[in-house]
Formats: sequence, structure tokens, C-alpha cells
Amino acid sequence: MATLLLIRHGRTKANADGVLAGWTPGVGLDEVGREQVERLAGRLDRIPLAALVTSPLERCQQTAAAVAALDGHPPSVVDERLGEVRYGDWEGKSLKVLAKDPLWKAVQRHPSAVRFPGEGGESLRAMAERAVGAAREWDARVEADHGPDAIWAAVSHGDVIKAIVADALGLHLDQFQRIVIDPCSISVVRYTPLQTFVVRVNDTGSDLSSLVVPRRRRRRRRRGEADSDAVVGGGAGAGGAGRSRE
Repeated sequence: MATLLLIRHGRTKANADGVLAGWTPGVGLDEVGREQVERLAGRLDRIPLAALVTSPLERCQQTAAAVAALDGHPPSVVDERLGEVRYGDWEGKSLKVLAKDPLWKAVQRHPSAVRFPGEGGESLRAMAERAVGAAREWDARVEADHGPDAIWAAVSHGDVIKAIVADALGLHLDQFQRIVIDPCSISVVRYTPLQTFVVRVNDTGSDLSSLVVPRRRRRRRRRGEADSDAVVGGGAGAGGAGRSRE
């Protein structure tokens, strides 16, 4: 099975100021965000990416551009399904102000029932459906084109990544607020024929080299139901999670 790296964009001024940016145009990385993206590029420098997909919003495209600029990495491809939640009338407002809105409690405790108010407001359920659909569709495409050891990355937003991770964990959308996704963090998911493995969540600094399958092992690997088996007892580390044992 392919390996999906879910990357949240670097920090923006809206993030720092506690403003819900949504699809507001012109929201790019701030100085801290640019530094985060530099460190992210360093972590991904020796990780061979078969594909790089990004939200259309500027902060994600800036983050993806730094990754695409690395030697041997593919150019980024935009998929609108990875775009931010369409927050409707909430867009551009302070989180402190929004916390006083009666809808806030539903967003926190029963997000699957929430549709954001105003023209263009999206339901969190609709966001989750499009985001998970994009992740699974791209994953299948990458594996078909590049093989089961391929690694690819999707650059997106906090709530969008939380929804994809929640689905991978088998959680109801009402539990997705329990997941924390920081700016420029990496979460790692592997889809297999029978189940999904969540290898890392909200990782902001660890070595990623264990995600790469050594060449000699690639030649020996045969795809089968063993790919869907968990390592009983925990295994030897992240590189073995959800991989066939030979």
C-alpha cells in the first residue's frame, strides 16, 4: 500500500491572530510559517515523493512549493477537495467572538450536524466526505501508477486533515475535534485492502526516513492480505507498521 503524508500548511497571520481565515483570498504564510516550511522541506529532502497534491489556497500552495522545489520531487497538483472548510458567515471573524455564538457548542460536540451559516456555508459532513474521497482516490491512483511502496503528500488545512485522520481511525466525525493538527505537522496514513493504519499524527519534528522501504526489500515484497495485518505486539518501529513481514 502507498503511504500518505498529510501536511498542514505553515502558520499564517490569521492563525497567530486567532482569526478564522477560511477561503479569504491573500492569506499567506507569516514569518514563522515560512520558517516552519523551511524545516519541513529539510525533513522531506530525502523522502521520494511520487505525487504532491495541494489545496488551492495560497498558504497551502506556498507550503507545497517549498516541497516541490526539492531535487527529484514532483510539481504540486491542485485538488479543490482538499480546500478549507467553507465557513460562510463565520469566515474572517475572531475565534473569541465565534466562541460566543450558540453554534460553537455544536461545532465542538456534534460537528456532524453542523452547517455553517450564510451563503456558501458548508456542512462539516460534506467537507469530510470530499476530503476523505480525495485522499482515498489519490492514494489508489498513486499506488496503481507507482507501486505499493510509493509515498505521496497532500497539503491541506487543520480541520480537513482532522477529518481524514478521524476516518482512518474509524472514528465518527463527532469525535474529530479530539485530534490536534498543528501548522506544518505531518500525519501519516496507509490504506490497505482490509483496514487503514495511522502511522503518525501531528508529527512536527521526527525523522521520516523509516517510512521509506529499502530497495532490496521492495524487490522481495508481494502484495497480499498480509499488508492488512497489524504487527502483533507492536513490531520494531514505524517502518514496519502495516507492512507485510518477510
